[in-house]
Amino acid sequence: MSATEQEPGEEASFFSHLIELRERLLKAVLAVGLVLLCLLPFANKLYAWLAEPLLRNLPAGGQLVAIEVASPFFTPLKLAFCTALVVAMPVVLYQLWAFVAPGLYRHEKRLGLPLLVSSVVLFYLGGAFAYFLVLPMVFSFLARITPQGVAMMTDISKYLDFVLVIFFAFGLCFEVPVAVVILVALGWVTPRQLTESRGYVIVGAFVVAAILTPPDVVSQILLAIPMCLLYEVGIVAARAVANRPADTAGRDA
Repeated sequence: MSATEQEPGEEASFFSHLIELRERLLKAVLAVGLVLLCLLPFANKLYAWLAEPLLRNLPAGGQLVAIEVASPFFTPLKLAFCTALVVAMPVVLYQLWAFVAPGLYRHEKRLGLPLLVSSVVLFYLGGAFAYFLVLPMVFSFLARITPQGVAMMTDISKYLDFVLVIFFAFGLCFEVPVAVVILVALGWVTPRQLTESRGYVIVGAFVVAAILTPPDVVSQILLAIPMCLLYEVGIVAARAVANRPADTAGRDA
């Protein structure tokens, strides 16, 4: 038998994995679709809630504007879809986990599931931190530095893009502890090396914050400082992982 030929059992197993993957993907898409259908009637209210940090800091008479003709329809719809994706993310990640978990070792499962849950929670915390603290301070700063005689009226589509970038930046950067633990678990670095590299990480945090945030000092500091603190949390968690006894048990049946 040539090297390219497969046994009937192997071929059946391959197709069974494809079928399971399709079912998992369909369940994930269905979860996002159901949440989206629930959010569509409240799309305008959802956008009003999102715009509140800006509207609260605009001068008297300031408002959001819709420059493009279809923006009042498509912009809330885009927000509803992004919100549905974020809300349904635990279901999406669970389907991914359920697909790959049978092929993992027991110690990988014990580490992978907490990391998966932690990544979702930290992403949500990053988004909440951005909405309740960062955005009000950024818009207050921008409103104060607006030149005299200039009316601060932002397009609703541009505002949504701006806020989504902020949410994604903070949600992603709040994943620092998870990234640190993964690096240690893979054996690429040690907790001691992480501690010795603290100074470089602090500089890197401010560089990343300068790239991801708007060109103002307030948002850069509000992103860089939590990243540095979360890096320290990651080092503590990484030490616990490094000190855990090795488990070479096989995969579950």
